[in-house]
Amino acid sequence: MSTWILLRGLTREARHWGALPGTLRAALDGASRCASATNAAPTRVLTIDLPGNGEYASLRAPLDVAGMVDFVRAAARASGAAGPYCVLAMSLGGMVATCWAQRHPADIARLVLINTSMRPFSRFDERLRPQAWPGLARIASHWRDARAVEEAIHRLTCNQRDTVEADLKEWVAIRDSATVSRANALRQLLAAARFSAARQRPACATLVLSSREDGLVDPACSAALAAAWSAEHWRHAWAGHDLPHDDPVWTVERIGAWLAQPAADPEIENAQSDLTDE
Repeated sequence: MSTWILLRGLTREARHWGALPGTLRAALDGASRCASATNAAPTRVLTIDLPGNGEYASLRAPLDVAGMVDFVRAAARASGAAGPYCVLAMSLGGMVATCWAQRHPADIARLVLINTSMRPFSRFDERLRPQAWPGLARIASHWRDARAVEEAIHRLTCNQRDTVEADLKEWVAIRDSATVSRANALRQLLAAARFSAARQRPACATLVLSSREDGLVDPACSAALAAAWSAEHWRHAWAGHDLPHDDPVWTVERIGAWLAQPAADPEIENAQSDLTDE
């Protein structure tokens, strides 16, 4: 059985993945059945919350990404799932996944990074676009107003607008049931700002996915990361920062196509980079 671990970003939790975990599990199980004449073991998908979010909202968020790695790594082991793991992560979760893969390479078999950013590959104004600063200020100043905060987050991160009211109803309910404290949000933001990855690419196969119309993080961050690590990179034509929300089907299709590729020499693996899917 293969185990996929999904990591979300700043102040977000497992329930914010929406349809993505089920869509991914179904696609991977279908691919396994097609590739094998026998009944393949089902794929396990674990959605692990970062400390301070979701299931762990009562905990104090670490001030560094390395502390988040230690927490997630322990949670994965406590789940009983055997490694090495495949990790799909976005934004702050992508920083945690990268740090995990670089510090403990035997733990991670594959890495999928969505709309993430990190030093030394990107500048501060690329990692957090200036056009997003007013929206972030509004979020900080209205932190106790769940509806106002979730509306602002939706505007900053989602370009799929057909489901706004349903999304906001769900997100406000999530916030009410597991409120992320302002202090934990600031601690996570500080950890993200301080994080610097090693320049050397992770030892595992790595796929980078980004959104051309990301209003929060400049897609140049993903392009720089993919170029530095010679990783395959696909750009979505219209999605926002929350690519799994805006187009979970495209996200899973790109992962499936990547997994279906024949194994390559580690020195030239993922040589195709910066591809665009219009």
